[in-house]
Amino acid sequence: MSNETVFRVALRGEELLNNPRFNKGTAFTVPERKAFGLTGRLPSKVNTLDEQCERAYQQLENRDSDIRKNSFLQSLKNQNMVLYYTLLTRHLRELIPVIYTPTEAEAIADYSHLFRRSEGLYLTFPDQDSMEEDFLEQTKGKNIDLVVCSDSEAILGIGDQGVGGIGISSAKSVIYSLIGGINPAQTLSVVLDVGTNNEDLLKDHLYVGWRNKRIRGEEYDKFVDKFVQLVRKHIPQCLLHFEDFGVTNAQTLLRRYRDTHAVFNDDIQGTGAVTLSCVMAAVGVTNSKLSEQRYIIYGAGSAGLGIARQLRDAIVSTDSMPVAEATALFYLIDKHGLIKQSLGKANIRDDLEEFVRPDEEWVEVKENGAGEIGLLETIRKIKPTVLIGCSTHAGAFTEEIVKAMADGCDRPIILPLSNPSKLVEVDPKDANDWTQGKALLATGSPFPPAKMPNGKDYVIAECNNALIYPGLGFGAIITKSRRMTDTMIIAGAWAVSSDLASCLIAVFFLGARRLASLSPALKDPDDALLPDFADAPEVNFEVAVAVAEQAVEEGSANITWKTEEMRDKVRQHLWRPIYGEYVYDKDGMA
Repeated sequence: MSNETVFRVALRGEELLNNPRFNKGTAFTVPERKAFGLTGRLPSKVNTLDEQCERAYQQLENRDSDIRKNSFLQSLKNQNMVLYYTLLTRHLRELIPVIYTPTEAEAIADYSHLFRRSEGLYLTFPDQDSMEEDFLEQTKGKNIDLVVCSDSEAILGIGDQGVGGIGISSAKSVIYSLIGGINPAQTLSVVLDVGTNNEDLLKDHLYVGWRNKRIRGEEYDKFVDKFVQLVRKHIPQCLLHFEDFGVTNAQTLLRRYRDTHAVFNDDIQGTGAVTLSCVMAAVGVTNSKLSEQRYIIYGAGSAGLGIARQLRDAIVSTDSMPVAEATALFYLIDKHGLIKQSLGKANIRDDLEEFVRPDEEWVEVKENGAGEIGLLETIRKIKPTVLIGCSTHAGAFTEEIVKAMADGCDRPIILPLSNPSKLVEVDPKDANDWTQGKALLATGSPFPPAKMPNGKDYVIAECNNALIYPGLGFGAIITKSRRMTDTMIIAGAWAVSSDLASCLIAVFFLGARRLASLSPALKDPDDALLPDFADAPEVNFEVAVAVAEQAVEEGSANITWKTEEMRDKVRQHLWRPIYGEYVYDKDGMA
């Protein structure tokens, strides 16, 4: 519990100083130094946490590039957990891009050359016979609430990164703690090293992962299932977060395990939930409904499909529209152009079937409706109100395309979400200029404000999953349910169902609605569509409260908190980085 202030600790001397969970460095008090054998191991000055933060920030500023700052912060995390999280908390907006996207992508790409020490659990395909033993070495005796794992196939827009994917699992775990309030000592970061198809890594003699082509098919499925079954067996109460899996595996794993464990895929569900919040805020500005929009999703991978489904399901819920009619509002575009019947089975993944457009819609555009239909042609025909980019196709939203969007509606909603920023479909400043300030904009990476025609700054909302997924996860964890159940749905909006898939949709919609309600644009239509990222901890607190309130209200949460005390109870459970008082106890924590 984060409100504990006295800890009984079994470590002494160098063991204590080398343990990042318990190390205080120069902040150990004089009595603690005597009790734990530290007097001669530290300089005499006792520093406050404020003084340590000041020193660490000065050291950080001396690093002349973001990748060097990333390396410094990684080293600090491995030395002193409280100082690391305190420093991040005090410089949140500045340092999130350093520890996460876009800088973490660069660190992951160069993981084998930057490697200094391990940072999680490495489960390697040829060592699967000892998987349970290795798993228990990391988890036995620990109260693990969250497991974040990746197979590294689709990392942050830079693709297959092999064993370096441990970096994204670790970064996501940090965000859960920093912004969501989950105790970092109760999280586990995992990489499933099933090989890599990255030729640069395979040829690199310093590569620290398994030097083998990526395993596919039945062998892959059995390996991943063995890991998931260990999670279910030994830590059944935890939330299992899948991160940056390839599009086919991501969808398959989510379908396979969502009915038997609390699983979450951020690329599919997190991106969908925060984008739904953004669009809900935008339609609030235009005084319209989700069901009155026409949507183009440019990029039909895990993120694009997840966004389409989240938006579609929200339309069904909020506007009582039949599923088929809601699905018909969406036009998905991938490398083959608009996804329509004549592309054939070879070019259409099975999970896209429900969004395939009939060829007869396009006869006036192409003979017989056959042939590739591009983005501009689609815009000119359907006059969409919402254009969402998750393609990593830099510059895809050209001036002609953006102006075509503006020709079709008063305030086009344009969300170029691809990460990192160099892969964004359009610079929001250009989209703002090309639409004379009419566009409602949000991006996946931070961008500076754009100028409106009246000279006012238009703040570009950062449509970052971290505005919602830490709160969703924390809300699910503190309700003490083994699964995200239908007790977390919006009262009256969803029929009670034993289908966990529907329950998960409802949970994400509930969190998305709470996030959308915090939009600055609802007070000023020329303000940002989402809250400032610097406010992410409080935003995620609101999301967690919403999830917990619904669980209690509908009667199946494994907590007995009353509605009127919910906010205080949730806040009491938040982990925050503080130095407690240590008492030496040979049978205490180690």
